[in-house]
Amino acid sequence: MTETATTATRPAHPVRQLLAASVGNAVEWYDWYAYTFLATYIADQVFPKSTGNSLVPLLSTFAVFAVGFFMRPVGGLLMGAVADRHGRRAALTVTILLMGGSSLLVGITPTYAAVGVLAPIVLVLARLLQGLSVGGEFAASTTFLVESAGPGRRGLFSSFQYVSTSIGQLIASGIAALLVSVLADGQMDGWGWRVPFLAGSVLSLVGFWIRQGAQETRSERHERPGLFDALRHHPRQSLLICGITAGGTLAYYTWTSYLPTYAELNTDIDKSQALLAGTISLAFFALLQPVGGLLSDRFGRKPLLLFFGLGFALLSVPLLHALTGSFGSLLLTQCAGMVLLTGFTSISAAVNAEVFPARVRAAGIGFPYSLTVALFGGTAPYMGTWFKEIGHSGLFPWYVAVLCLVSSAVYLRLPESAHRELDR
Repeated sequence: MTETATTATRPAHPVRQLLAASVGNAVEWYDWYAYTFLATYIADQVFPKSTGNSLVPLLSTFAVFAVGFFMRPVGGLLMGAVADRHGRRAALTVTILLMGGSSLLVGITPTYAAVGVLAPIVLVLARLLQGLSVGGEFAASTTFLVESAGPGRRGLFSSFQYVSTSIGQLIASGIAALLVSVLADGQMDGWGWRVPFLAGSVLSLVGFWIRQGAQETRSERHERPGLFDALRHHPRQSLLICGITAGGTLAYYTWTSYLPTYAELNTDIDKSQALLAGTISLAFFALLQPVGGLLSDRFGRKPLLLFFGLGFALLSVPLLHALTGSFGSLLLTQCAGMVLLTGFTSISAAVNAEVFPARVRAAGIGFPYSLTVALFGGTAPYMGTWFKEIGHSGLFPWYVAVLCLVSSAVYLRLPESAHRELDR
């Protein structure tokens, strides 16, 4: 492919492209995480309480959360195919409208007291749509971001995938915390928990409007691929995405979502202090991402990937075993992990996009990535809690270390792609 042909599809306004992808992605993840933060209120209103076990409604709520996780590979495949067949912007439009609709559906879900079993059915439907949307969002926005980057800037643009994800998560936790602090228990149970989801549906319309001004990055010269063309014609690349992602997604969900809970289960730290440490470290993590992206554009992807993989393989066990019941201990452990994790998160979008040819790039990334996240990232809290339940909580750090070591073996064999021209 000549340089002339390549630049013909590169957008003229890369900053606008960056904003379109990032704003939409932040809204998507705001909606996704709002469900997690408000799970206890949803459980009280949507599921029956007559089981005799107060944990059953909450467990049911998290089971519905898991349903959303396992819809993500379907979303990655379907929305990735839309991006490859009809354009990246078309797929980004569909995903944000799906997320807005599902957020609205959660916000207006009737209570179990009002409609009985129909209430959890509506909630399950909403979570299925959310899972479909989030899986498709990663496939489409990853491809869109990296294809929008100028020469020598793919790593930097890639880093905004997790900058925007972190911003969405911080906004969701902030709004949830604000509502809990200003509303009485009766108000929060009655209608307060619905507010973030209704707000999310409005924010989705804002993201939709911004994305309408984005420029398409898919070349019109490409024929429209079949739904399974990426898997059928590029099986090695599909497996490669799984190997690249496995350790990274486990470490990501452990350090950004589960670590405060892990600290509560294994030390005597106060819950409010654990959540505060998690919030501070997440903001620190967001600031690190562009630094990692710029370093990869300068020095290559492999050094950062190996920094992450070998770092976690060697340090997961001592870091998690060093946790005490103090706020400082947890914050230091989280921030140390965030520095290592940046070696993966800041460039995963670029690395994934550089693996596949443009014709099947979105679907090629979307399905294996989302499947791996569902298998290893989505199950991280469950595995950590299960090890604790069977009396071997010390094995969970080893589980993280071993999986990161497996991914490191993949990184060692990965050809350097930072300075190659991207197939367009």
